[in-house]
Amino acid sequence: MKRRTLLGAALAGAVATPALAAGTARAADPGPSVTRTGTTTLDNQALFFVSYDGLVNNNSFQKNALLTYKGYQYAVWYTADRAAVVGRRVLGGSTWSTVKVGHSLRYNDSHNVISMGLSKTDGRLHLNMDSHSDGFTYVKSVAGLLDNPAGLSWTASRFGAPQSTLDGLALTSQFTYPQFVSTPDGRLQLSYRVAISGNGRNALAEYDGTKWTNLGEWSASTGTYTSEHGSSTARNMYLHGIDYDRNGRLHAFFTWREQNGAVMCNGGGITNHDTGYVYSDDRGRTWRNDAGTVVGTTGGSDKVSVNDAGLVVDPLNPDHSLMNQESQTTDSAGRPHAIISYVPGRFGQCTTNYVADRTANGRAFHVRKNASGAWQKTEIPVPLNSSQRTRLILDTYDNAYAILPFGRIAGASKASGHTDWRLLFDGAGLNAFGEVVIDETRIAQDGVLSVMYQEKSSGTTPSALRVADFRLPA
Repeated sequence: MKRRTLLGAALAGAVATPALAAGTARAADPGPSVTRTGTTTLDNQALFFVSYDGLVNNNSFQKNALLTYKGYQYAVWYTADRAAVVGRRVLGGSTWSTVKVGHSLRYNDSHNVISMGLSKTDGRLHLNMDSHSDGFTYVKSVAGLLDNPAGLSWTASRFGAPQSTLDGLALTSQFTYPQFVSTPDGRLQLSYRVAISGNGRNALAEYDGTKWTNLGEWSASTGTYTSEHGSSTARNMYLHGIDYDRNGRLHAFFTWREQNGAVMCNGGGITNHDTGYVYSDDRGRTWRNDAGTVVGTTGGSDKVSVNDAGLVVDPLNPDHSLMNQESQTTDSAGRPHAIISYVPGRFGQCTTNYVADRTANGRAFHVRKNASGAWQKTEIPVPLNSSQRTRLILDTYDNAYAILPFGRIAGASKASGHTDWRLLFDGAGLNAFGEVVIDETRIAQDGVLSVMYQEKSSGTTPSALRVADFRLPA
C-alpha cells in the first residue's frame, strides 16, 4: 500500500529562509532587467468574454499560444467572429500574417484555449483547441512549413482539415488542458487530462513524425486525502507545466484538487492543496519523486498517487486558495523552479471567498531547488491584486522573472539566491485584462521576452490583442 505523509498544514503561509546564496554566478553577470522594445497588434477586435475569471485568448497555462522557431514567431487566438487563427511574423518584425484554420469556437468557455506544438522531425505545426472536459479539435500543417517559413507561403492551404482525433487516434471523450512539449530527440508529446476536475488523470500521447501513439495515463485520481476538516477519495493532479531541461529530464510541478469540499474550512474556498514535484528520465515513461524513487509508470497499473511518499515539496492545506496550473521552468543546471500563489497565513487561516480573498491578499512565491539540493521558497513582495496566475521565466544568466497579472514584471537575481525580488515593470500602458501569455521558446533564441495580452473590455465587446516585447540582459 502506498503511503503519503501530510507534512503539516500548520506550515501554511510559512516561508523558508534561504540556506545560502547562490555562489556560482560570476561577479560580471548582470542582474535582472527588462527594456520594452515595442508592441505589435495581433487583432484589434479579438474575441472577449470572461469565464472562470479568465479569457479564452489569454489563459496563462496555454502551452503554447506564442512560439518561436527558426527566425519566426507564431501566435494563436480566436477572432471576434469565433474563428481560430494562427499568425506568424519574422522574429522582431512589426507585421503579422494570419490564416484561419477552419474551426470556430463552440462555447463561451475560457478553458477552450488554442495550444501549439512543433514536431522537429518533420517541421509541422500542430494545434489543439476547443477542449474542456469533452472532445477536442486538432489541426496540423504540412510537413516542412516551420523549416522553410520564408520559402513557403502562409495560407490556409498549408493546414489540413480540422479533426476530432489525432490522425485517427481517439484519446478520450473527456479531454482537457492540452500541452505540447518537444522531446530532446525531436518527437512531439501531448500532455492532457482525462475526465473532469476533481476526478481526473494526466496522460501522454507522442508523435514520432509518422504517427501518434497514446502512451497512457500516469497519475491516479484514487486514494484518500485527509485534512483537519474531513476526507476525500477522488481528485485530479493539476500540472504547473511539463518541460524538458537541456539534459533531457522531464519535470512536472503540480497541485492536487480534491473532489470532496469537506476537506476545506469553508465552501467559498477551493480544494487545491500542496505543491508536488515529479520527474522522468525516460521521456515520461516512468515518474520519480525528488529522492529518485519510482512512483508511477505511464500506461501501467502503478500511477502517481496522492498517497505516494516524497511528492510534496511545499505543504499547504486547502484553506488558503492555492492556485492550480501556475508556472514552472528549469535553470541552466537543470534545477526546477516554480511559481505558486495563495493567501498566506498572516491574512488568516481560512479563505471564505476564493476570488475576493486572493484579490485582496494573494501573494506569489518562488519555489526552487538550490545548488545544495534543498528546496527554497521566497515570497515575491508584489500583491497580486487579482485572483489569477503568474508566469515564470529565467534569462541566460538564470535571473528569474515573474510575469504577474496585468503584465507587471518582477525580477530576482541568481547572485542573491533569487531572494531580492523587486518590481521591474508596472504594466503601464498595457491596459491588460489579467493573465498574460508568454513565449517560453523565444528567450533562449534572442534574449527577448514576448508577452501576449488582451486589453480590458466589458461584457462580450471585442478588444485588442497585442504582443509586447522586452529585451532581457544580453
